[in-house]
Amino acid sequence: MFDIQSLQSNSETPTLIAIFLAVSLCVVLSALIVLTYDITTKVSKKDHNYMQSLAMISILATMVMQAVGDSLARGLGMLGALAIIRFRTTLRDPRNMTFMFASLAVGISCGVFGFTIAVTGTFVFCAVAIVLRFSVFGNPDPLIGILKISMYYEKGNESIKKMESVLKNLCKEYRLTDIRTRDKDIVLETEFNEFGKKVVTKSMNKRVKDLSYELFLKNDIQDTDLLDKFTELEDVQEVSLRFVKGEDKL
Repeated sequence: MFDIQSLQSNSETPTLIAIFLAVSLCVVLSALIVLTYDITTKVSKKDHNYMQSLAMISILATMVMQAVGDSLARGLGMLGALAIIRFRTTLRDPRNMTFMFASLAVGISCGVFGFTIAVTGTFVFCAVAIVLRFSVFGNPDPLIGILKISMYYEKGNESIKKMESVLKNLCKEYRLTDIRTRDKDIVLETEFNEFGKKVVTKSMNKRVKDLSYELFLKNDIQDTDLLDKFTELEDVQEVSLRFVKGEDKL
């Protein structure tokens, strides 16, 4: 295995050339991992802060491994120093966690001057990630339903609960993305004056709620089934449903 130990005058104090080569290779390999992540991740799920972190954490891992070296005392001291740090950011996507571990592995490998492991592992990891993304195992872009509803709303009525019940029965997933309230004048009676002009004689002011949902329909449910259920609700005045690709949704 190619190793840089020959460039070191002391195993615990690597030379400047050794450190420079290790960090440089770490930067190149972590950039390759970031590029792979960018190619294989959907636009709607990309996080540029996370992509920057992938590159930087690899460099930090290299620095830590070179600072610790073969010293047990340094390792225990570093462990105690890192123990006071509280990481509150959670990685909800297991795939993001995998890329983070890959970046750490590159940094650790370069930090202990295991260049063959770092290079081979990075190329194999990136190749597998690309193949999986564009193979049958890749998750196709789902169609996201955009549902917009306008309904009359009065405090204490059951309209929203009825709508939630319909969504639970017909959708795999759904979430409320926007809700707005406005007042609307409802014409109850009209008359015509002597000139034939329509005159409103009785009207009522009602509160209207405009709601927007993003949803995924169940496999055996058609869009018309959902629309029919909502049009049957008494207080619903307008309802529309359209679909966009997950890749295009911001």
